[in-house]
Amino acid sequence: MEDRAGSPELFMFLASTVHDMKNSISVLTGTLENLLVQAGDSAQDNPAYPQMAQMLYQSKRLNDHLIQLLALYKEVGRPNYPFDPAPVQVSELVDQLVAQQRVLLQSKGIQLDTESPPGLIWTLDEDLVLGLLAHAINNAVRYTRDRIALTIREDDGFMEVRVEDNGAGFPPNMLEAGQVTGQGINFLANSSGLGLYFASEVAKSHKHRLRQGSIALENGGALGGGCFILRLP
Repeated sequence: MEDRAGSPELFMFLASTVHDMKNSISVLTGTLENLLVQAGDSAQDNPAYPQMAQMLYQSKRLNDHLIQLLALYKEVGRPNYPFDPAPVQVSELVDQLVAQQRVLLQSKGIQLDTESPPGLIWTLDEDLVLGLLAHAINNAVRYTRDRIALTIREDDGFMEVRVEDNGAGFPPNMLEAGQVTGQGINFLANSSGLGLYFASEVAKSHKHRLRQGSIALENGGALGGGCFILRLP
């Protein structure tokens, strides 16, 4: 039988299927967000509210992974990828992130604090960076107790973005994966591999004057838990 494992038709079929799955997950996510908003003040008396909040979190995780798979299928950072950096008002980027995550964070009882320099403008691919940071916040939801901080500052020609939480910190396998991202990740041994690989590729695709972006993971930070760090030149 003919081996079709590497055929362009198969890759296109898989990409189309992933895209359809992403659209279905987006509809599910929107429905759950509407139900949680409608619950409003009666949330405390609704035994299904915590379960819907958990369903929303998991659906956002699935959507993140599908977006990452599509981007990596198109070879993010490669010459043929539609990489589109443009000057972005950083405060508006933060506002978009907050709006995207508002319902999930409220349903989980998590406080999100943000800090960024007023008037800061940076050249970046807005869609890719939004997807990367949304995934970082969703991941922080998994580890935090009740607080997440998104802090942005300019440092030595880089824009540094830190997503921190007040949980117990990243487990050793995630810290190890963060350290070896640029050298390849064992996807089978580490479930965080796809997200970290995607984040690393997005960061490295941003280049300026022989510098390129990077990511890092550490424990500690301002809130004492895990900290995801993105640096863009």
